[in-house]
Amino acid sequence: MSGSRSSPMQALVKDRAVLAFKLEEKDALMRSIIIEGGVRSAFYVLDLGTVAELYRRWQRALPGVRPFYAVKCNTDRELLAAMSALGAGFDCASRREMESVLAAGADPGSIVYANPCKPETHVRYAAQIGVNLTTYDSESEVSKVKRCHPGCELLRIKGPDNSEAKVDLGTKYGARAEEVVPLLRAAQRAGLTVAGVSFHVGYGGTRTDVYREAIEAARAVFDAAAALGMPPMRVLDIGGGFAPTALFEEAAAVIRGALARHFGDLLPCLELVGEPGRYFAETPFTLAVRVIGTRARGETRHYWIDDGIYGSLNTVVTDGYIPRPRPLAASRVPGEKTYASTVFGPTCDSLDTVVTGYQLPEMSVGDWLVFDDMGAYTTACACNFNGFSTSDINTFLAYST
Repeated sequence: MSGSRSSPMQALVKDRAVLAFKLEEKDALMRSIIIEGGVRSAFYVLDLGTVAELYRRWQRALPGVRPFYAVKCNTDRELLAAMSALGAGFDCASRREMESVLAAGADPGSIVYANPCKPETHVRYAAQIGVNLTTYDSESEVSKVKRCHPGCELLRIKGPDNSEAKVDLGTKYGARAEEVVPLLRAAQRAGLTVAGVSFHVGYGGTRTDVYREAIEAARAVFDAAAALGMPPMRVLDIGGGFAPTALFEEAAAVIRGALARHFGDLLPCLELVGEPGRYFAETPFTLAVRVIGTRARGETRHYWIDDGIYGSLNTVVTDGYIPRPRPLAASRVPGEKTYASTVFGPTCDSLDTVVTGYQLPEMSVGDWLVFDDMGAYTTACACNFNGFSTSDINTFLAYST
């Protein structure tokens, strides 16, 4: 590990130290933070080098598609600043998210207000700051935007049925095929410009052909608008649902092919955007938690840690995250005995159980456990139950090479 001056990301976060390290030496970095920094409670490490590499991977796989990071996934200010500096836009769903993005240095023109059903006060705020692209999928939303912010809009259409997805957003948002023309006419009567089409195929499925079907459906909307004599659409938003796995490249290949087939004639003048969230946020964050209590019962072990199901590890319940904690120690003896262990969070609720029957070596109060890939919907979905708050968890910035 070396000092912050060698980090390429230092310019992005001028008021914070960024620790440079080799990726395979992450545990050494975390031990150094604990020992040299005197850290005694849970903390995060945000690897900005991983963020930069993910951005390069996105550009290689989806050239011409600008990522608009889904802020709801993780609102860490340095992550937002890094995404802005790399050239990303932002998918915001509320006034608070827009404020967070602006505070991180983003321009209002780089924001899509991607919430099909919005509070009027939030719409007026978007108008005030110059956020001029939003989504709708109902006639009541057309009337609302007409009253509060008669700017550009994106028609959110329902993606193809994707029942195997963990989260199918089509059950809540998106216009059905038979609703498209009436919604276009509603905007036309209101004198609003429909800038383009947005869709979201959901998250957690293995079908990549859903992108092909959604892009074909989006082209039908473009053609329907043209048939109604509306101004030419200029934006296609392919939504999110991406994860930093091998499936991403497969999905990207399907998207490239579908764009060439269905939008080949419009691509030179079409603005293409996506709304990735976990793709950028999941893997750059590593969580270290401190053991605050222990109990032995025969050959089983119970451990309490200072973050849990009501905090960052809510993803165990809400997002299907499978925790695989590993001890953070300078060395472990080969063949060291392990015990069937239960790890509890810090609250008084017995539901605050992170893992049960998980093999861990004997641990003591003051030892540390590490959870990898902890950036997606972790702190963003946490609460302050029992007075334990993830806002008390510090984040250290690093840059891997």
